[in-house]
Amino acid sequence: MSDRVETGSAADSSPAPLHGLRVVEFTHMVMGPAVGAILVELGAEVIKVEPVGGDATRQLLGSGAGYFSMYNRNKKSVCLNLKDPRGLEIARKLAASADVVVENFRAGTMDKLGLGYETLAARNPRLIYCSEKGFLSGPYEHRTALDEVAQMMGGLAYMTGPPGRPLRAGSSVIDVTGGMFGVIGVLAALEERHRTGHGRKVASSLFETTVYLVGQHMAQKAVTGQAAKPMPVRISAWAIYDVFETQDGEQVFVGVVSDSLWEKFCAAFELHELGANPDYKTNSQRVLARDALLPQVRALFKAYTKSDLVAKLERTGLPFAPIGRPEDMFDDPHLLASGGLGDVTLTDGTRTRLPLLPVELDGARPNQGGSLPAIGEHTRDVLARLGLGSEEIDSLAAERAVQ
Repeated sequence: MSDRVETGSAADSSPAPLHGLRVVEFTHMVMGPAVGAILVELGAEVIKVEPVGGDATRQLLGSGAGYFSMYNRNKKSVCLNLKDPRGLEIARKLAASADVVVENFRAGTMDKLGLGYETLAARNPRLIYCSEKGFLSGPYEHRTALDEVAQMMGGLAYMTGPPGRPLRAGSSVIDVTGGMFGVIGVLAALEERHRTGHGRKVASSLFETTVYLVGQHMAQKAVTGQAAKPMPVRISAWAIYDVFETQDGEQVFVGVVSDSLWEKFCAAFELHELGANPDYKTNSQRVLARDALLPQVRALFKAYTKSDLVAKLERTGLPFAPIGRPEDMFDDPHLLASGGLGDVTLTDGTRTRLPLLPVELDGARPNQGGSLPAIGEHTRDVLARLGLGSEEIDSLAAERAVQ
């Protein structure tokens, strides 16, 4: 691992950027927890309100098995029974004490519980309230959405799969990006609060996030008059911009995205005739000649093993990438050397490494540690800070109003 000092860590005397900020989240799955996951790594105290028995996300299998571990590190777990008036009143007090509340439940759920923005803001005018939804205000706002629903509806799945076979992206890209937009809104509202003293309601959504991400394809249609084709059959902006097979059956992506890189490519691989061919001088010419050019490049790369090709490309300055799998990232030399993975102890005691926020602050990666909260691990401490006595907490716990 890197010897760099971690921002906000015990080894760093300066507090993290969001130190002192209290965030209370009523979230599950990915989108809502992603907001808190980012804020906690930047130094905020994030209190996750779970139902008695714990967030059901903890128990997901298959592709959902990593959700809780990835998006709930370093949070504090408080279990409240929101169907019990006593648990619900504690939730309201907790929310009233917060700088930021985050929620991602079905539209109207928080209002019915008395945990909506207007109710809480009346008790705490400085509150910033972040709602992570399927849709922003409009005809669709009461629909139920998921990451995959938004990808299908918003055009991303159409662009990802081959024609007639819409395909969701290979991670919860809309959930996470929607959470990132939520964080942007929260940080903007915090900056405004410095000037006005008042909070505001922030919302981000799955559908509108998807549409924003496919905006480049919408702009392509506006500029060219031609609808964008799905990525597997798109007309590329560059002639050499593809995945190529190597001698040992591995794959490497290579992109030659400028005329100067074309010259470097031809020089590096001693393609003097191609480099001197006036029909290939400009990028536009090469794109038009792609069908003739690509077979030559495929044959060239097929003569190299993956390791030899990567070593050669490393020296050229060309954009390239061996095709990696998620499990390969655990041992990626760059991530290990730069401190891009943080130690995490899973709830069953297993120790692993998971990605940290992909930002640097003064050259260091924010890292608040790697603990995952046990179910209700911080309930007593947080309730005591709200003014509840130990006997009262014992009584509430015995009656399952809290855990």
